[in-house]
Amino acid sequence: MAVAAKILRTELDQKAWDAVRNVPDPEVPVLTIEDLGVLRDVHVSEDGVVAVTITPTYTGCPAMSMFAFDIEAALLNAGFEKVEVKTVLTPAWTTDWLSEKAREKLRAYGIAPPNGRASRRALFGEEQVRCPKCNSANTSRISEFGSTACKALYRCNDCSEPFDYFKCI
Repeated sequence: MAVAAKILRTELDQKAWDAVRNVPDPEVPVLTIEDLGVLRDVHVSEDGVVAVTITPTYTGCPAMSMFAFDIEAALLNAGFEKVEVKTVLTPAWTTDWLSEKAREKLRAYGIAPPNGRASRRALFGEEQVRCPKCNSANTSRISEFGSTACKALYRCNDCSEPFDYFKCI
């Protein structure tokens, strides 16, 4: 499931969740923080403070400060005045948290979504990556790292298109 810790307690919590759920990923703008599973919890306290909990896709992810900024802006625009964004590292984010909708958005955007589930085997095994353009399995890895550290660069041997593969982590 994409959102492993979505526990909403009140209508106000839901309003705050709805205000931030569509904050885009600055690195892959077709995905939202909800699609990614980065958005873990939203709660409005009795004194009106909105506490938002997010988990980075990997430690040191440069998008986290942008997420926090955009979350705060979205909540301020929705009428909330006090916002706290908390980053939690445990449990560690995994591509298993990507929603099926996120996987389809990645494919449509030209990025091959992760295959299977995260495991040690995914870290060391050769994966069969399908081209997001022509769906061919005849692909080869060009580089372990693509446009961001969480992606690898592949090429389709049939249509000759290069593409990013969102690593299974």
